[in-house]
Amino acid sequence: MTQTLCNPTREADLRNLLQELATEAEGYRFEVAPNPCVGAAVLAGGRVIARGFHQHWGGAHAEPQALQAARESGVPEEDWDTLVVTLEPCSTEGKTPACTDEILKTGIRQVVVSELDPDPRHRGAGLAILENAGITVSVLSAGPKLSESSPHFLSWTALERVRRPRPWVIAKWAQTRSGQLTPPEDFGDGRWISCEDSLAEVQRLRSSVDAIVTGSGTVRTDDPRMTIRLPGDPSKAPARVVLDTKLSIPLDARILQPIATSEEAGGPTWIIAHMGEDAARHRALVEAGAQVAGLKGDASGHVSLRATLDWLWDRGARRVLLECGTTLLSSFLKERFVDQVRIYTGDVNGGRGPSMAEWLTPDRFDSRLDRPSGSDSVLEAFVRNVG
Repeated sequence: MTQTLCNPTREADLRNLLQELATEAEGYRFEVAPNPCVGAAVLAGGRVIARGFHQHWGGAHAEPQALQAARESGVPEEDWDTLVVTLEPCSTEGKTPACTDEILKTGIRQVVVSELDPDPRHRGAGLAILENAGITVSVLSAGPKLSESSPHFLSWTALERVRRPRPWVIAKWAQTRSGQLTPPEDFGDGRWISCEDSLAEVQRLRSSVDAIVTGSGTVRTDDPRMTIRLPGDPSKAPARVVLDTKLSIPLDARILQPIATSEEAGGPTWIIAHMGEDAARHRALVEAGAQVAGLKGDASGHVSLRATLDWLWDRGARRVLLECGTTLLSSFLKERFVDQVRIYTGDVNGGRGPSMAEWLTPDRFDSRLDRPSGSDSVLEAFVRNVG
């Protein structure tokens, strides 16, 4: 049975440690979402010898990070006695092995957590596995809460989203100071807004998602490749998905072309069209290098965004990057399908085309972070999709 700590002094020390871990883990919130922010520490004789944090989506969880740091500390493994974690260790294998398996490989005799997994499919399972193996498990209920450090994870595991899951959507765009996504003609060749530092950041962001979604208008206007280049990881090139209701993109679009260098990589190109569109055009796009899927339309006659997200989920996409123009961006935002934003504001006034300024009111965002990136300013936040 899960125990409650009864030493007030030790409980206060552990509570302070858990708060420190939660605060530091929260700094990785935009890199790990939709996963929770988690920190862990290994103790030996009451002394913290190692800490670890879940730092990016798809990467090692906090517990194995802390255990590896403990191995590198020089403290003999037989002296490790307690693992402190801000959230119940996971008990199933996903992108990484189950953390309970990693813990059971050590001689740790006690695990203290701040909170149980909120997902009803897993809640309590991790602690039960540890307890059945003879490890003493304790829940320090007065510790930090997910509602403070990881409200996005509570949204991800909410019942309505579990019942009909869809990928976590990150909307990324670059804009001028007035919110236009296209700069003045005399700036950045009339195309580029972001500085080199920001462009490098985007390559790393692309490496962290399963798919990049754009619209046919962006393909016709900007002719992007949607590839991964250094400092991103070309070995993790996501699928490139174009929403193209009428199969209208040019057959010579760069997103359809083979990639000629080993320093650049692109995942498969999928064209999502309205079901039953022009069969000859369908065949031509396939011959040009794309894969084409026909989905149902929405009330306006465009490809349904909900059907697109269902389709992506069924093909294993869990974290998706939205890189497109104002029309498709606004549609995703209006449908409340955007979970997270990263917005680069360049060092330029004015611009051409519609503005995204109406979407930038403070009441739309949670856990907002404003930071510099070279000469640009960056806004990162979770989108408040309620009310």
